[in-house]
Amino acid sequence: MTDAEARQQLVDAMRALDARGLNRGTSGNLSVRYASGMLVTPSGITPDRLVPDTIVFVDGDGSVAPGAARPSSEWQMHLGLYRRRADAKAIVHCHARHSTILACAHREIPPLHYMVAVSGGASVPVAPYATFGSEELAEGVAQTLGGRFACLMANHGLIALGPSLATAMAIAEEVEEQAAVYCGTLAIGSPKLLDPVEMERILEAFKGYGQR
Repeated sequence: MTDAEARQQLVDAMRALDARGLNRGTSGNLSVRYASGMLVTPSGITPDRLVPDTIVFVDGDGSVAPGAARPSSEWQMHLGLYRRRADAKAIVHCHARHSTILACAHREIPPLHYMVAVSGGASVPVAPYATFGSEELAEGVAQTLGGRFACLMANHGLIALGPSLATAMAIAEEVEEQAAVYCGTLAIGSPKLLDPVEMERILEAFKGYGQR
C-alpha cells in the first residue's frame, strides 16, 4: 500500500465503524502498521470530518512530524501492540455497545458459540482497567491479548488486531455480535457453554477457515 492508500483505508474504515453502529462520535481509533511506525486516526475528529490528510504518521520512537494533527489518545496502546506482535498489521479499537456493556461489568465472553473462536481463544477476556491513553492501559491490553486477536477493555470497550485492516474490522464486528448474543442469553437465564474439548476442536478448525 502507498501512504495515500493506507490513509484512505483508515478514513473509510472509521466511517464504516460509525455506519455499522460499532462506534460513536470521536470515540474509538484505528491504525495500520506503516514504514518504520504506524498511521493512526487523529484525536477528536468525527468520522464525517475525517480526511486522509488528518491521519497521523507516528514513528516507531513515538515522534510525530511538526504541524501534523495530534494522534489518537490511544496511540501508545497501538504502538505498543505493534512492538509486541509482529503478526499485527492493523488495530481496531471501538466502543461497540454490547462489548462495552460486558467490559463495564468486567465479564468476559465465554465459549457460548463456536464463532467466539474468531478472537483466537476459547473466550474473549477482559483487560484490567487503566486510564485511557496511559502506558498502564497499553501494557494491560498487551498482556491480556497474549496471542489472541481480540479482548475487551474494562470500563472502556473492545480492541481487535489482524494481518489487515479488513480482517481486524471483521474480528471486531464478530466479537460485538458474540457480545450481543451473550447479553441476550443472560437476559433469559444463562447460556449453555461449549466444553473445552469442543473449543479445542473449533480453534484447530479455525486455523484453516476461510480463503487462503
